[in-house]
Amino acid sequence: MTPNSDEIVITGLGAVTPVGMDAPSTWDALCAGRSGITTIDAFDPAGLPTRIAGQVRGFDPLRAMSPKQVRRSARFSQLAVAAAVECAADAGLLAESDTAEGTGGVDGTDHLAHVDPTRVGVVLNTAVGAMGEIADAARTFDGRGWRGLRSSFVPSVIPNMAACQVAIRLGAHGPVTAGAFACASGNAALIDAVGLIRTGAADVVIAGGTDASIVPLMFGGLSMMGALSTRNDDPAAASRPFDADRDGFVYGEGAVTFAVESLAHARRRGARVYARYLGGALTCDAFHVTAPDPNAAYAAAAIRRALDDAHLAPSDVDYICAHGTSTKANDRSETKAIHAALGPAARSVAISSPKSMTGHLIGAAGALSVLVACLAIRDGVVPPTINLTTPDPECDLDYVPGTSRAMTVDSALVNAFGFGGQNCVVALGR
Repeated sequence: MTPNSDEIVITGLGAVTPVGMDAPSTWDALCAGRSGITTIDAFDPAGLPTRIAGQVRGFDPLRAMSPKQVRRSARFSQLAVAAAVECAADAGLLAESDTAEGTGGVDGTDHLAHVDPTRVGVVLNTAVGAMGEIADAARTFDGRGWRGLRSSFVPSVIPNMAACQVAIRLGAHGPVTAGAFACASGNAALIDAVGLIRTGAADVVIAGGTDASIVPLMFGGLSMMGALSTRNDDPAAASRPFDADRDGFVYGEGAVTFAVESLAHARRRGARVYARYLGGALTCDAFHVTAPDPNAAYAAAAIRRALDDAHLAPSDVDYICAHGTSTKANDRSETKAIHAALGPAARSVAISSPKSMTGHLIGAAGALSVLVACLAIRDGVVPPTINLTTPDPECDLDYVPGTSRAMTVDSALVNAFGFGGQNCVVALGR
């Protein structure tokens, strides 16, 4: 496929994850097969069935926000702002002085350079958002009444605030949106960003996903569902996508963002291009609030529709960055969907799940997979699925077990499937 100036491209990446404080360190860790899953220290998990998580450790929000902004924001917003600042700098959108730690973002001052800030948008999705801050405020209210609450409580926890905090920090005055697509939120943001560019609403969009709810309430609720791994004695081996011995997913946190613009706009400003957006699709199982449709009919439909939108044949796909949660139902359902959508070509495509190393970043999970697909295309390396030692007979494809694989990736699919049956698949190309 020959590139043309109307195509949409990704020109910047940013990340804060359990395996890295930025996109390069995250990518290096994933390619090396390093796990970021550890025993929880964000709170005392004693008494809970699951005491492990993919935590972001050592994060300092002051690297990208002023002290006042930090006090007035929830953790999911802080992670998002840090990832977005990195992304904007990586894409060449920031004035050089504004990439320093702790600078910028005060009182709405513009910091974007080389672009019209009224033409820069933000699409920052989340699945859960500020559950921890809400739970803390509820305890404060019960103990001290309404006068004990911070004046910034409500604006800090509403779901659109990560997107708005990113806009404030960057001085982005274009359309700013926030959506919730459960665990498909992160890569659904890419489809929304593409729509804003194609309709002429924006020239550049900072898009992605964020979540940060490693808190007792979340772990209690997911434990009641039986959704989480209880491999507490071996955290690094707990997330085991497609392995016969998997016992649930590992909850994580993080934020991942990407800069999206037209190829023509990128060329005008001399930007580097990571990958082309080829197509995408959304479907819904409309089956159950948590369980995937065991027939995988509509997950398969999302894959087929993304291929059609991208003008790709199944045999054109080199790599699939899988949803790969490490739950019995989801891994089998995803495998069935890939078989159904790709047919015989499913046997020859490389597939891997970064969740084996990071855990499930929830609203940021799909965005992390977009980053992985972009860098697999750039570097010709597919990161592994670690902990895959005893393949599930029902998960019978090539999941790149154990170690990364050097290979040419001209086109890649990114799968994301969320609670409520939300299916989102995007296709990226060289």
